[in-house]
Amino acid sequence: MDIFPPAVDDAYEYGQIAAANSLSDVWAMGGEARLCMNILMFPEHLPFETVQAILRGGYDKVAEAEAIVVGGHTIKDDIPKYGLCVSGVVHPDRILRNNSIQKGDVLILTKPLGTGVLTNADRGGLLSDSEHKAMVDCMAALNKYAADAVRNLDGVHACTDVTGFSLLGHSYEMCGESGLTVIIDSSRVPLLPGADSYASMGLVPAVAYQNMNHLKDKVALPKDLPSHVHDLLFDPQTSGGLLYSVASQEAGRIMEALQKACQSPAVIGHVDGPSAHPVMVI
Repeated sequence: MDIFPPAVDDAYEYGQIAAANSLSDVWAMGGEARLCMNILMFPEHLPFETVQAILRGGYDKVAEAEAIVVGGHTIKDDIPKYGLCVSGVVHPDRILRNNSIQKGDVLILTKPLGTGVLTNADRGGLLSDSEHKAMVDCMAALNKYAADAVRNLDGVHACTDVTGFSLLGHSYEMCGESGLTVIIDSSRVPLLPGADSYASMGLVPAVAYQNMNHLKDKVALPKDLPSHVHDLLFDPQTSGGLLYSVASQEAGRIMEALQKACQSPAVIGHVDGPSAHPVMVI
């Protein structure tokens, strides 16, 4: 289950994004979504048409996911919050964990970064129409297609969805107790249009600084890393992509499958042996 307050002003788009975000955990484990329950918190004065639009956005994404809405709960609250409680299925031999990386693995990210910075800029009315559309399309895009593309392929060792803990936070999560090092090539990390410019303007969410503080002893950063790139690597994502750790000998075949399934998958790093820091940015 996952719920959060509006990331955008449009109620229908908000419902789509919240539903896509909630569904991602099932796909990150290699599963398929089956049953969903709406969880909606809203103040009494919120227009009924707005509530309808939120739920319609969520319903449409659940239908796209080939799952069904079987009910839900509403709660009075001062700030609207919406999401889904999702149940799914997965073959026991195909369960993906987030901490089963192996030395030599290649890291593949299925969506670009920057939603945290861009939603900040959007609240200030700074985004162009094309930047806003790219941001919403990215957040509303289902990770189902990436998950479906690789579900039956060999060589997929681990997966996590990149959300509020940022790319570097979820990379650290993937290390688990393995003692291995995740190496991220910052030059290969895809970014949403405008994300670098708005990060350079300092439109960085407060959660990004919390991520930086939490990870300060766990991540090695190059001294010449541009500040906007630094901030985007810690940027909390809303409905971010899947981060796969895959066998190097299978990476080409897996990338080919992902390129057919989603817009901009990218190889962004690899897994190496033990080092002083679990995550290293180059």
